[in-house]
Amino acid sequence: MNSIICDISLAPSGHKKIAWVDRYMPTLNNIGDTLKKQQTFTGKTVVVSVHLEAKTAYLATVLHKAGAEVIVTGSNPLSTQDDVAAALAEDGLIVYAKHGCTEEEYFAYLNKALDHKPHIIIDDGGDLVHLLHTTRSDATERLLGGTEETTTGVNRLRGLEKEKKLKFPMIAANDAYCKYLFDNRYGTGQSTWDGIMRTTNLTVVGKRVVIVGYGWCGRGCAMRAKGLGAHVIVTEVDPIKAIEAVFDGFEVMPMEKAAETGDIFVTLTGNKDVIRGRHMEKMKDGVLLANAGHFDVEINKPELEALAVRHSEVRHNIEGYELPDGRMINLLAEGRLVNLAAGDGHPAEIMDLSFAVQALAAKYILNNAKNLENRVYVLPHEVDTNVAAIKLHSMGYAIDTLTEEQRKYLNLD
Repeated sequence: MNSIICDISLAPSGHKKIAWVDRYMPTLNNIGDTLKKQQTFTGKTVVVSVHLEAKTAYLATVLHKAGAEVIVTGSNPLSTQDDVAAALAEDGLIVYAKHGCTEEEYFAYLNKALDHKPHIIIDDGGDLVHLLHTTRSDATERLLGGTEETTTGVNRLRGLEKEKKLKFPMIAANDAYCKYLFDNRYGTGQSTWDGIMRTTNLTVVGKRVVIVGYGWCGRGCAMRAKGLGAHVIVTEVDPIKAIEAVFDGFEVMPMEKAAETGDIFVTLTGNKDVIRGRHMEKMKDGVLLANAGHFDVEINKPELEALAVRHSEVRHNIEGYELPDGRMINLLAEGRLVNLAAGDGHPAEIMDLSFAVQALAAKYILNNAKNLENRVYVLPHEVDTNVAAIKLHSMGYAIDTLTEEQRKYLNLD
């Protein structure tokens, strides 16, 4: 089947982006060399539905070189980079993705990817899994299982598992230490502010930044905001996370109160409607609303539109909503993932860890599918530690090892 992309002539630009990240992903390179030598995925079809930019493209290329037929589609219409999609298509991968596609087109691309009847899926947010459990159950005939990249997607998987509706085994790649401790904290922390600052050309220093949700992504964004000189406020529903935010030096308050004082709001909860119309009514003129959670439901856009007397694009990727009294509320990137819809996503060195985990998760599914139940699994700890060891070595660091006496003392043998 032919790829559906914007323009194949954009491929040279995409190749440059992929070559750039290649140089900064030594862990995935190391693992990829082994997979390529062993031709681990020969005869297998892998569907990848992850934000389609250079790092994702490089993961897809690694799997392709390891023998897989790889079909790539995006997981967010605004995060697809057309030149990267073109580069993959030129290299013989099948790609169904265009930047700015409609929701109807987006799901059409997912369905075309599933037409290939994959053996393994690599999902980001759970849309592939949702289709496979509803309208596309026919595409599971060869499916061994898959992996999930995000907190949101893992939550959806665990919901299916709890209801005993999960139809195939899935690896929660997001729950690997080498994923969430680094990707969610340092990756989201940096890339979210990259996207906000690039899009607005405004300072963070001196602003009151409201971090909505203090999970690993929220921790990272709060830490980076503090480093940029912001006064950080955290809103939470979990008392344990709220205490942690207080102990980390941040102010904690309900959204009803934070709405009155914040200058920049960043949502990172994975839930819907965490900023609603009643909060927006209290906000100051010129506030910035950005979302770094997976789906564009954390900021209630219909209620924002209902409050506004008019709205227009005030700057690329910023929609200004004017309220009846003249106050302006600025929504970044349509409320979609600001770090990808208005930026390049996580740094390559961070995704080096995450996609190393993904590659090994796909291998684990391939090698162990016959013994896996229809459950959500976490990769064995030794896989995590192997990824970390490779990364440390690539960075020029060495660590100690336990002596036999120490291992016996800790009852490790």
